[in-house]
Amino acid sequence: MSGVWVFRNNGVMKLVENPGAEALESGRRRKVLVHTASNEVITSYAVLEHKLYSLGWERYYDDPDLLQFHKRSTVHLISLPRDFSRFKSMHMFDIVVKNKNSFEVRDM
Repeated sequence: MSGVWVFRNNGVMKLVENPGAEALESGRRRKVLVHTASNEVITSYAVLEHKLYSLGWERYYDDPDLLQFHKRSTVHLISLPRDFSRFKSMHMFDIVVKNKNSFEVRDM
């Protein structure tokens, strides 16, 4: 038996086997990537690619299963799943870290 013990408001402890799923059930909002200069939510890879190009990123075509971007002046590489529906918060935070002051992750 594995999981996380959670204390409830009434002082009762409960074992939660999948804490991520319970957080989603409790109404936790999903994360979105926002371009800070335009305050635009990134809703597709086409929009993201346009914003990254304007910041000096270039597209790599080496891996057919990934979308990859590289910036010549750095060693950074952004790797994203080909399907936008698989674009998760870890990918968003990777973009934010490599583009300080240009993107941020917000709860929607």
